[in-house]
Amino acid sequence: MQETNTKQPSGMFGFTIVWLGQIISVLASAMSQFALTIWMYEKTESATALGLMQVFFITPFLIISPIAGVMVDRHNRKMMMMVSDLMAGLATIMILILQASGVLEFWHLYLTSIVYGLGMAFQWPAYSAAISMMVSKEQYARANGMMSLVEAGPGVVAPLLAGALLPIVGLTGILFFDVATFLLAIGALSIVYIPQPPRTQEGEQGRGSVWKEAAYGFKYIFARPSLLGLQLTFFIGNLFAGIAMTVFAPMVLSRTANDSLMLGSAQTAGAVGGLIGGVIMSAWGGFKRRVHGVLTGWMITGLGMTILGLTGGLPTWVIGMVIGAMVIPLVNGSNQAIWQAKVAPDVQGRVFSARRLIAWFTNPISPIIAGTLADYVLEPQMRTTSTLSQTFGELVGTGPGAGMGLIIFICGLICILVGSAGYFIPAIYHAETILPDHDKLERVEPEPEAIPA
Repeated sequence: MQETNTKQPSGMFGFTIVWLGQIISVLASAMSQFALTIWMYEKTESATALGLMQVFFITPFLIISPIAGVMVDRHNRKMMMMVSDLMAGLATIMILILQASGVLEFWHLYLTSIVYGLGMAFQWPAYSAAISMMVSKEQYARANGMMSLVEAGPGVVAPLLAGALLPIVGLTGILFFDVATFLLAIGALSIVYIPQPPRTQEGEQGRGSVWKEAAYGFKYIFARPSLLGLQLTFFIGNLFAGIAMTVFAPMVLSRTANDSLMLGSAQTAGAVGGLIGGVIMSAWGGFKRRVHGVLTGWMITGLGMTILGLTGGLPTWVIGMVIGAMVIPLVNGSNQAIWQAKVAPDVQGRVFSARRLIAWFTNPISPIIAGTLADYVLEPQMRTTSTLSQTFGELVGTGPGAGMGLIIFICGLICILVGSAGYFIPAIYHAETILPDHDKLERVEPEPEAIPA
């Protein structure tokens, strides 16, 4: 990290200030999302209308992500973090004004979802790249564990708080609280010092037009077998985890006669498991060799997934959800620490945006595969006397939901294999020794300023 004489908070202390602002802001945003979901369904009574909100969010997010990575690398990291928070805040302010004026319509949420998606495209690469400059590389995994709490914590608390406050302050009150916390998050950013990355030879090679720099993020990954191997581990693992999670809710509902309490209990157990894992990762920091956190973590995630598919009801689902969710901060934090240590800081915006785009590419694929297998192949087979039902019936049961249970069970086994395979692929297993840390990379001296005549 660069040394500084600034009196602004920096290092792990500065990061903690930013983190506190973010976790409060994300909690308020999750409360708003919960309240708006209820409002939207009351207005439309349509699951499709709710689903379109995600479409309007994810589409601009994916389209703009490569460009967002370029902007993060070209401009001040602190400013880009503020821009991402500001855009998300503006979307909420638009909803608040419309709601307070009594003219809010459901289609307005589609427009604000686009604005929110554009803002979030900048947030992840900007914050990930900023961590590399704010804290020492020994603290990367711990800082990423803290960031996992930003994702997991609100999922446990937000529905309870929003459900309790909604009858008292209404949707307008919750939205107003959300806007106030955006200002808090931006204020926290404004008082800390975030160093700009030093220029490196790798960064110089990637300079050019916006389109060239956007493509450089992908080129950087594909030119390094260790980074590509790690990314493919996540691509394959995310694909099958996505298939499993797509059919988890319908499996539980099929096996419980549409008991929403059972489903909610299992999902809450997963959120609590993720929260516990985040706390542990924040305190522990993970394995000294980060690759063990990635590969062993994927194997444990797969184990939790196989348990989810078994017959046994709610106790089995709770155990599976807790096991699977608890190691997610270990997997993601360890992987993120490797990338933050190995990728040149002045190209991290582009590289991390490319990573996110590759990882999220599985999002539209998994539901199609899961739905087709469940509806047309495995559910019919497991509801009749067939070779599949006779082979796997004792493990996953038979009847409604058993076919989807089998899908989850098989996906869990594949995830275990994905983690195991990494130990036999040298480029992945030895990634931390093959790739030099970015502080060992050749630096490029800044050009001297012109001397006035």
